[in-house]
Amino acid sequence: MAKIKKGDQVIVISGRDKGKTGRVLEVLKDSDRLVVEGVQRVTKHTKVGQSQRGARTGGIETVEAPIHVSNVMIVDPESKKGTRVGYRLEKVERDGREKTVRIRVAKRSGKDI
Repeated sequence: MAKIKKGDQVIVISGRDKGKTGRVLEVLKDSDRLVVEGVQRVTKHTKVGQSQRGARTGGIETVEAPIHVSNVMIVDPESKKGTRVGYRLEKVERDGREKTVRIRVAKRSGKDI
C-alpha cells in the first residue's frame, strides 16, 4: 500500500527544490516517482504543428517532471511540517458486516491524513 497518494500535500526534503511544497498530481507506482505541482519544473521542447482549428502548437514549455518518492514527505495537517505516515486499524460496519479499514495517520501529531 502506497503511503503517498494523489492529492496529498507534500514537502520536498532533498534536491534542487528542497523546502517547496505542492500537491501530488500523479503517482507512478512502477518507478516509485511522483509528479508534484510546482516542483521539479523542466523545459520541454515540443515539435511545432497545427491543431484542427489552424492554431499553431509546440515550442518551449515548462512542465513538472517526476521526483522520487524518497525525496518528499507528507505535510502534517497540524504543524505544516514534514511527517512520516503510520496506520491505524479501525473496524467499520457496512451493510451489516464488520470490516477492518486502515487509516493513514501522521506520526508527528497523530492526526488523520
